Amino acid sequence: MLKFLLRRTLQSAVALLALVTVVFFLARLTGDPVDLFLPLEATEEARARVAAQYGFDQPIPVQYVRYLGGVLSLDFGPSIFQGRPAIDPVLEAFPVTLMLALVTMSIAAALAILVGAVAAYRPDGVFDRIASVVTLIGASTPDFWLAIVAILFFSVSLGLLPTSGTGGIAFWVLPVGVLLTRPLGVLTQVVRSSFLNALSAPYVRTARAKGASTRRVIFVHALRNALLPVITVAGDLLAGFLNGAVVVETIFGWPGIGHLMISSIRQRDFAVVQAAILVTAVAVFVMNILIDFAYARLDPRVSVRQAKQ
Repeated sequence: MLKFLLRRTLQSAVALLALVTVVFFLARLTGDPVDLFLPLEATEEARARVAAQYGFDQPIPVQYVRYLGGVLSLDFGPSIFQGRPAIDPVLEAFPVTLMLALVTMSIAAALAILVGAVAAYRPDGVFDRIASVVTLIGASTPDFWLAIVAILFFSVSLGLLPTSGTGGIAFWVLPVGVLLTRPLGVLTQVVRSSFLNALSAPYVRTARAKGASTRRVIFVHALRNALLPVITVAGDLLAGFLNGAVVVETIFGWPGIGHLMISSIRQRDFAVVQAAILVTAVAVFVMNILIDFAYARLDPRVSVRQAKQ
């Protein structure tokens, strides 16, 4: 297990270095941030002073080497438009996105396990058919379209929920509801398929022959093995939340990492963009390692294979 952990950490470090490098050079292709920081009538002296202050007057390779050195100490330089270290707004915004993702995924996983298990116990029944149609529609619905429709219906027409911002439970309903739709649909289909395979296994047939109750057959004997693929898919979806909540956060004015990245890209605030991407990437890598551990915990065969590698 220790060798596996070290190998995954090394692989993640290499991938992280490649990602940081690509982001650094692509960001510099968007234009000179000094053009956005200063008014059009600014003098060349003012432009040179700002460029020297933030290191944009140095050759790109020099900027890159300095940037890599700063990454190791979480020093991404100052934010041009916020006048403080770039890591500060990122560390403020990331927990907001992480909390939104965790709440959404927890609700989606709980509902998916319940609906998928019930649907799998009576395949092709009325409940199974209705659940399949609804979840397929949910898994296929674009987030941005659903967000706009939800605002028009619940906020504009009915006036029941706020359109943007954060605060009490009412501010969470629309963002969570929109983000919940796709993972709920995907996870329910995965749970249903996984439970169908588990319910046809010999040990489940033996439990039924011994007179085990339906609840015990589903949630004790079949659940453990049925959760294996669910954990993998749920982890991928959670990582997708961290990477892809940009649209929903922008529409609902949610002050998370996605909203921060969009505003920083528009302002060409390179330091904040790079800090946000790095923090998000590290979180995704850590999450993937935790998923592997959880998978090995549920399936001892995985641990045996890892020990042999």
